[in-house]
Amino acid sequence: MMIENKNLVIGCGLSGAVIARLLAENGEKVLIIDKKNHIAGNIYDYTDENGICIHKYGSHIFHTNSEKVWDFIRRFADLNTYMHKVIAVIDGIETTIPFNINTLYDVFPKSLAMRLEQKLLNNFDYNSKVPILEFQKQNDEDLKFLAEYVYEKVFLHYTTKQWGKKPSEIDGSVTARVPVYISKDNRYFQDKYQGIPLGGYTKMVENILNHPDIEVKLNTAYNKDYSNFKRIFCTGSIDEFFDYKFGQLPYRSVNFKFETHNCEFYQSNAVVNYPCNYDFTRIHEYKYYLNDKSAKTVTAKEYSEHFVSGKNERYYPIVNEDNLALYEKYKKETPENVFFLGRLGDYKYYDMDKAVERAIDLFEEINK
Repeated sequence: MMIENKNLVIGCGLSGAVIARLLAENGEKVLIIDKKNHIAGNIYDYTDENGICIHKYGSHIFHTNSEKVWDFIRRFADLNTYMHKVIAVIDGIETTIPFNINTLYDVFPKSLAMRLEQKLLNNFDYNSKVPILEFQKQNDEDLKFLAEYVYEKVFLHYTTKQWGKKPSEIDGSVTARVPVYISKDNRYFQDKYQGIPLGGYTKMVENILNHPDIEVKLNTAYNKDYSNFKRIFCTGSIDEFFDYKFGQLPYRSVNFKFETHNCEFYQSNAVVNYPCNYDFTRIHEYKYYLNDKSAKTVTAKEYSEHFVSGKNERYYPIVNEDNLALYEKYKKETPENVFFLGRLGDYKYYDMDKAVERAIDLFEEINK
């Protein structure tokens, strides 16, 4: 029997919370369920015994060029003006990532750096971002040298560690996230709006869910008992929703090793990447994000690993031609009253702003 005018949302992360809020504000009742014992999904954070806000599932920095998305988020949280930078250790030298004009002067002799800078400016537009696999197609010998250097020192080993595959085996939309940046802008993101919620992401999601027509049930997995709702919005993995009838969609997962240090700061930056050294990909240090004051500091070493159901969490869809074909096969099975969204539902590598935008767009689409 259909439950009248009630919607089920599977997954209490950012995508699920946003679609639930929009439905509730439209006068509809919503039940949102999640297998986890907390809200906010993989953007969940908490304050530890040292007064430091810890991002349990890795660093999250909100950034967007969309005024619509920014205005929506600011209804539920005040954000600081944090501008994210990433440092990488290359041949023992700390330098900026993505590789940009400033990086040239960190890793090369000045005369070579000046020559390379001039050639970059002669061949590419200033402030453009060139995917490394595209950058390798240059004919100039100096630029060929630079392309091979960046590919080897920044891209190849880091990508292989993170994805467990060679760059050529990964979709271009993923490899384009590590470009050569023809600029002196050291920020990791260039979006108009950037920041981190001052009360944390968990509090922000709690505020989004704070509506009389939204009911939240944690420690609750979807099963067929929940199939008789007016509409179902699934932010969980589409293959799991269909009981893996065509096989599993591959994902990468992450294992974090948290450490507390008896010092004010452990490293020079919030995130330091290690492209060529060690088994971990990067180290996060959380005090930098909200300027938490403590005599101690907390870091997390990030180790990438393959997703195994029941062992770890899904983080990153492994987007390539075969996996997208499998996703489309599942998508064709979707009943009229079921909608997928989020990283797992859409099998896309969304940043947070794109997840919010997707939820808003979906809501507007079904309410035309």
